[in-house]
Amino acid sequence: MNCSTPASPELAKTAGESPFVFLITDQRDWHARRMEEALTTAGARVARIGLAACGFDTGSSSGLALPQLQSRLPDAALVRTLAAGSFEAVTKRLGILHALDCLGVAVWNDARAIERCVDKSMTSFLLARAGIRSPATWVTEQPAAARRIVELEVAKGPLVLKPLFGSQGRNLRLIASPDDLPEPGAVAGVYYLQRFVGVERDGGYRDFRLLVWQGHVIAAMMRHAPHWITNVKRGGRPVAAVADHAMHELALRAAAAVGADLAGVDILYDADNQPAVLEVNSMPAWSGLQTVASVNIASLIVAGLVGSLAPRAAQGVPG
Repeated sequence: MNCSTPASPELAKTAGESPFVFLITDQRDWHARRMEEALTTAGARVARIGLAACGFDTGSSSGLALPQLQSRLPDAALVRTLAAGSFEAVTKRLGILHALDCLGVAVWNDARAIERCVDKSMTSFLLARAGIRSPATWVTEQPAAARRIVELEVAKGPLVLKPLFGSQGRNLRLIASPDDLPEPGAVAGVYYLQRFVGVERDGGYRDFRLLVWQGHVIAAMMRHAPHWITNVKRGGRPVAAVADHAMHELALRAAAAVGADLAGVDILYDADNQPAVLEVNSMPAWSGLQTVASVNIASLIVAGLVGSLAPRAAQGVPG
């Protein structure tokens, strides 16, 4: 986001200070602890906050009310999780991220990337517009339209019904007939339907998770499960893997399509043995990936973050 009014000079940090980073998360889980450790080791000052604790204050020099900093700004904000809430609450929290970006704070991922990935329909739209191979997708709020889609498409194979907002394989349903569709209340009024492209091989299903950071694939794994839902949280087993060239390029293109600096890209080889992007996650978990990765993922993310701040400071960017 570009803002015509620059941040006030009083918002800039004192020369020689180590960078101050907001780690945005609503809980101190395994990922938050790893990131805090990596940031501290890199010499950064870090504060773990939830966006619910942040507010707007147009009487302050920044226009924001941020925990621990009063009217000053952090150098960077790293978004680990965005807590669920009412439409109004989530809108305000995303507004805080938009405002930080507007004020010159480095935000990873920024609000626009998060919005594009949290909304699976927009992710699918952007992937298709970018010419990235991904399963055919239909989204509607009309139960009758959803039934017609299923009636027309199941002859080619089953569909998958996913929550529009959801992650880690929760609440997925395989749809083989119109009668498999639930009532609108069970899907928050939106039917997100996607062609099922899973292929059972060697007694199970497998796909790949590639972690993209600042235009590079920094880690990858294969997920293997006896069931078609391969997410580690749903019982999928992480297996060490090296992304081939096709997957590598596909993951980078997918992250670029949604504008994400940090992205977990899920890729599956379909029945035609071609790689296709299933999802792009802008707030990816990597605990399972870390168990089979040869690198310290948190340290790599922090190294890229801190390295990006140096040229910003040299240019006098506030924050």
